[in-house]
Amino acid sequence: MRVTNFFQTSRKVVWIFLINLSFTINAAEVDTVVTYSNSMEKEIKAVVIQPQSYRKNKSFPVVYLLHGYSGNYSDWIKKVPAIKKYADLYDLIIVCPDGNYNSWYLDSDVKKSSNYETYISKELVGFIDKNYKTIPKRKARAITGLSMGGHGAFYLAFRHQDVYANAGSMSGGLDLRPFKDNWELNELLGDYKNNPENWEENSVTMFIDLLRPNHLNIFFECGVDDFFYAVNVDFHKKLLEKKIPHRFTSSPGSHTWEFWSNAIKYQLQFFKDCFNEFN
Repeated sequence: MRVTNFFQTSRKVVWIFLINLSFTINAAEVDTVVTYSNSMEKEIKAVVIQPQSYRKNKSFPVVYLLHGYSGNYSDWIKKVPAIKKYADLYDLIIVCPDGNYNSWYLDSDVKKSSNYETYISKELVGFIDKNYKTIPKRKARAITGLSMGGHGAFYLAFRHQDVYANAGSMSGGLDLRPFKDNWELNELLGDYKNNPENWEENSVTMFIDLLRPNHLNIFFECGVDDFFYAVNVDFHKKLLEKKIPHRFTSSPGSHTWEFWSNAIKYQLQFFKDCFNEFN
């Protein structure tokens, strides 16, 4: 009797539920996954956004999207929910890893427990390729991020060109040396006075000699009012001097989510164009 009454009185509720279910099926899906880092012996979360076409019999390119200092894996999906729409629009998988509060995405010789270079470029990529329908080739992978994540994206892409063929940065801290007293960098690199080599060896601007023309697709941008603007312009000039093809844009804006929520659209379009050339 109770079951009969439920269906007699709840048709409208059921109908609304089916509409919502249908909408979910026809839009990007968001997973929060728990991965394991052997190098750090701990579990680490990541957000994985799959496009609406994911159920089709095909494989997808992947964009790894890094958060900034003091952030976490959920920053992008919470603060720029439009990235779900972009996963659909550009027909790709977006992975938002956790880079800890201030890892700067490097393996630290000072803080031995912080091995985020190994985690992101090897352990996480391996997990994603194993558990999702990816195209497991460097030309079908891109990495970008904001601020600390912008530095991290170039750091990882430049040092692991066998893993990534496409790299971006938004408001990236591309040279750590001018910021000796910021963001607890001393915890990772030691104090600058006694460990200048650590700061040299872990600033992306020092990796330009690792690049060769047309091996990596590079796109970075920074607002003209950003405190990282000067190091981005300097990075751009160094790439020009070395004759490394790249795209650099600057526009009004500062170190804000308003700037990054706009910038990510162009980053993803750039990567989609690169993936299309590969296909």
